[in-house]
Amino acid sequence: MATLTKLESKIAEVLGLAQASRVAAETVSDLLEDDTHAELIEQLGVQAREAQETAKRCTAVAGTFDRKRTAILAAARETRDEAVEMMETYLEGEDDPLDGFEFLIMAEAGEVGHWLIVAKLNQRAGDAEVQALTDWALPVQEGHFKTVTDGALVLAGAADPGAEEH
Repeated sequence: MATLTKLESKIAEVLGLAQASRVAAETVSDLLEDDTHAELIEQLGVQAREAQETAKRCTAVAGTFDRKRTAILAAARETRDEAVEMMETYLEGEDDPLDGFEFLIMAEAGEVGHWLIVAKLNQRAGDAEVQALTDWALPVQEGHFKTVTDGALVLAGAADPGAEEH
């Protein structure tokens, strides 16, 4: 398998994180009650679709690297699997949507950080395709972080602070 550069490796990571983000949004959405949290469910649906679009765009950019697409996709799968495993460990046995949103806050903050790193690495690399991708993806990721933070605060605001945890 081809050896990846630092930038190519980071592209693989953001691709894998986007794939995992879709799974996480769907998983946390399942913790919400349809009648009480319809707006949050819709926001997570949008987020899942945007994560899928991000993955599609990352895959397209991966194809622009000379003979590296397969290696990038393999590295992305590894990142995706690790992130999904982390989510499953964090949420194991949880049914409280606030816990799900707390996980999403951590995951989305991580994605924003990864995109900032890709953008910084590309300042020196000067790859126009990567620049276009980061110009599109970074605001999307920042929006996801705000969405899940706002959602967590809505859930926390409705929670009984004196209720016992299970």
